[in-house]
Amino acid sequence: MSTDSLAADFDAAMARSLAHGAPWPGAVAVSGGGDSKALMLLLAEWARAQSRTLPIVLTVDHGLVPGAARIAQNVVKDAHRIGLKAHRLVWKGIKPSADIEAAARTARYHLMGRWCEAHGVKGLYVAHTLEDQAETFLLRLARGSGLDGLAAMRTRGAFPAPGFERLCVVRPLLKISRTRLRGWLESRRESWVDDPMNADPRFARTRIRKAWPALAAAGLSPVRIAAAADHLGRARDALEDATAEVLEAGCRFEGARVLVDGARLAAAPPEIGLRALAHILSHVSGQAYRPRFERLERLYRAIAEGELKSARTLHGCRIGRARKDASIFGPFTLIIVREPVRRRAGRTTVAVRDQIS
Repeated sequence: MSTDSLAADFDAAMARSLAHGAPWPGAVAVSGGGDSKALMLLLAEWARAQSRTLPIVLTVDHGLVPGAARIAQNVVKDAHRIGLKAHRLVWKGIKPSADIEAAARTARYHLMGRWCEAHGVKGLYVAHTLEDQAETFLLRLARGSGLDGLAAMRTRGAFPAPGFERLCVVRPLLKISRTRLRGWLESRRESWVDDPMNADPRFARTRIRKAWPALAAAGLSPVRIAAAADHLGRARDALEDATAEVLEAGCRFEGARVLVDGARLAAAPPEIGLRALAHILSHVSGQAYRPRFERLERLYRAIAEGELKSARTLHGCRIGRARKDASIFGPFTLIIVREPVRRRAGRTTVAVRDQIS
């Protein structure tokens, strides 16, 4: 495919992103590598052609490898060269000695998330490519992830760090290959820096990248794996739509508590019921992550089989039968509230208990 058509394909990708609710103006995360540098250039040219506000470049100096500060400084210089404002964000403090990849990712998103919130920017544009889509699928497959984990990354997704619910990440390059981006950069005589961490065999993603030739020879190319992730993404979306219908018809959200039609929840297909219950528990507890599946499944089974005789706790919530005056869905109305806080003297707050029979 000719690199001449990349700009047109990127324009179409941005149109899809905006149609999915991607905010603009936005910031763009740039590491200095080929993918993020290409995204910076493409976004700048797209914004100028559309007479839109130019993106702001954010780069993180993680300090994990020699020359990290210089790489970040060069990103700022490159951004200024094409007329973009740029900010170098520094990860300070003691660096971890284990699980470095995950810690660095968390630190990057926290630094960029705080900057975006402080400056009223709602969308962070990141350079996840078709290969990243496929690599993420394989990484999660190796961890035993279910459908949601294996489903494709969304064009517009939740910000991947807790505490930044008002922000989102936008991935306009998910249908574009890394090879094509690098060919486009080479045609423009643009250089980039490969992060040494991308060649570190301690990291699972590095090992997958080295395995691509063997995987492709077996018919498992990045294009085919990314397509499989897309298929699962459509299945996930359908399940989420069905879950939303159950929540709308069988729940009443009343501030700190949720009243639930236990009979409707029990009658739903198990996958839908489990998703609905997980959503309610996360909403009440305020936790960004779902409860552990084994415990969630036990609770759902108790509800579905009519074995919820007394209140139970899970995920920071207390789940039980509602009193008669709160049984808006009939005798099998459930009430879910935040679990009482334990006090040092051994006492607990009891106000929420009075709502549960």
